Amino acid sequence: MSQPDLFVVCKNCGSEVSPYVTECPYCGQRIRKRAPKIDRGGEARAEGRGRRRGRPKLPRLRAEEIVGIAPDVRPYATLTIIAVSLVLSLVVATGEVFLNDVGGVIVPLDEDIWRWFTTPFVHDSLGYQFASLLGVGIFGTMLERRFGPVPVVLVFVLAGAAGAAVAVSLEVPPLLDDRAVYPVLGANGAALGLLFAWLVDDRLAARRGDERGNDLIGVYVSAAVLVLLSLAVVEANVGAALGGAAAGALLGLALPLFTRKSAF
Repeated sequence: MSQPDLFVVCKNCGSEVSPYVTECPYCGQRIRKRAPKIDRGGEARAEGRGRRRGRPKLPRLRAEEIVGIAPDVRPYATLTIIAVSLVLSLVVATGEVFLNDVGGVIVPLDEDIWRWFTTPFVHDSLGYQFASLLGVGIFGTMLERRFGPVPVVLVFVLAGAAGAAVAVSLEVPPLLDDRAVYPVLGANGAALGLLFAWLVDDRLAARRGDERGNDLIGVYVSAAVLVLLSLAVVEANVGAALGGAAAGALLGLALPLFTRKSAF
């Protein structure tokens, strides 16, 4: 590519002037009809190459890192769990069916072991349901975005069932009610199971040197609120809460088996 002249000579006064002007600044003589175009192509390409070389690139996510920050990952399993619980509450609110009909546990329980797995979906108190499902939504979403939908459903159902089984087998009555017959309902134990599963995985990652910078104070506060529900709500049995938390902690050890493969 030819380079433009450094200067041109005015034919009228003989002065050396810029090749990019149309008139001589000294005598006013017209040198050319229009100034030549400035060739910025090479300079622009050089700048573009410089920008491409200097642009920082994010490393690919490791297999155990959170993929939930990607906007295309939706916690469908968590939302389904919440939706099922809300639908059951609406069905019970009609008065046509009762808590026992939709799978709730009433202690003492006979042979209906399957109710251990359904009672986490059943609530008899709007405030209790809101608090427990809020915990499910928060920690279920974080687990699902890291490990996918299957572990969330498994932890919710198994932790909830373990909590209900502990309450039934030990026949631990609510702390505010010592009746011989009492309910064991709701997602308190299941929410604590999701929370402790997430917490165990997070702490194991920190021990491996993968500090994720999570706010653990908020996690501990959430755990305390869910445990205190056992003191304030009759059906949020303390045995179910502790059993669900223990089951979730054990299940958290197996979560790396479900680690999503990064697509980044």
